[in-house]
Amino acid sequence: MNRVTDRMKTVLMKEVAEDCRFFLGDRPCVWHKREGVVCTCERYQPITERVLVIKLDAMGDVLRTTSLLPPLAAAHPGAAITWVTRAESVPLLENNPYLTEIVTYGIDTLVHLGARRFDRVINMDAGKISAGLASLARGTRTDGFVLHELGHVVATNPAAQGWLETGINDHLKRAGVRTYQQWMRDILAVPDVPDTYVLDLRPEECAAGRTHLADLGVDFARPIVGLNTGAGGRWELKQWREDGFLELMARLGGEMGAQFVLLGGPGERDRNARLQRNAVVPVIDPGCTNPVRHFAALTGCCDVVVTGDTLAMHIALALGRRTVVLFGPTSAPEIELYGLGEKVVPDMTCLSCYKMTCDFVPNCMDLISVDMVASAVRRQLATVPIGRLAHLSVPAGVTAVATEPRA
Repeated sequence: MNRVTDRMKTVLMKEVAEDCRFFLGDRPCVWHKREGVVCTCERYQPITERVLVIKLDAMGDVLRTTSLLPPLAAAHPGAAITWVTRAESVPLLENNPYLTEIVTYGIDTLVHLGARRFDRVINMDAGKISAGLASLARGTRTDGFVLHELGHVVATNPAAQGWLETGINDHLKRAGVRTYQQWMRDILAVPDVPDTYVLDLRPEECAAGRTHLADLGVDFARPIVGLNTGAGGRWELKQWREDGFLELMARLGGEMGAQFVLLGGPGERDRNARLQRNAVVPVIDPGCTNPVRHFAALTGCCDVVVTGDTLAMHIALALGRRTVVLFGPTSAPEIELYGLGEKVVPDMTCLSCYKMTCDFVPNCMDLISVDMVASAVRRQLATVPIGRLAHLSVPAGVTAVATEPRA
């Protein structure tokens, strides 16, 4: 026999807090599952605004755009922020304390944009798909880029127009001196407050990365240098030459006792296998099929990361690692290092060409010498207290963010 007690009636009759940032609509919220509380409980956080962020391409750009979340949250206290991105970038946004919701780009996106309204729509991609989504979204205010009915991308304000013109004019790109973050803050008209990437690895994820490397023989009392050896399939020109990595390992391994961890994705599998086989010092290869958050945990175990302008660079900076970045075809001034490293840039007039391949011999990446990279690594290692256990804590120089469990 079913009986409804007075207490159950009271629970059932309570108001549903549809404006709470933890409200899911189709299932219990995280606090109901954890503590059994019901609306409206002491965890209630009312939403005062709803903000949509559209950032699809590419994974590294998605990650560096998280640095806009602290000033955006300062400009919109009490806002629920929804972020639309491609499936491969979703793991980079998981556990992000500033986001209420992550929507994977696809048919779900069209459903959301067709049914919902937002107080502010933000699109920081000048690509036509992203701009088209921003045009479809129903927002009181739209900032960044939208798609014109004739099919071209249109900037919504003068700052966005400046970024758009820089993207289509090689002369302006090469003359640029501002970081991506400075450009985006102007486009969004948000406070110029201290910011950092927001990549929130859980303690168990950090521990898994450390255990993985320890099982492969890494000694955490000695310097650990991560070498991100490739640049993905699209940007072959951004990667440094293999003989350069081999000589760098031979030098630093001999004089400093440094250990080398090869970092890369599926596209670097053969390259990393050759480097490990031909190196004259022991080299650790944790594999090239690691999920992106585990890849991040491995990167976070390194004292210094040597990389091109790649996703690994953004991850290393997000985790507060000392970073040596090798630049050639992309813009060095646009990258904000947050005081965590240095840029190695060759002396060549055609830099920031954004070409995927090059006919010049030697090309810009060839002109980066082993002396240049080794000197930079030595300087960065000199700033790191070797033997620490900081790999599992918030790195120095990175703002710790108090997090709450997400749905």
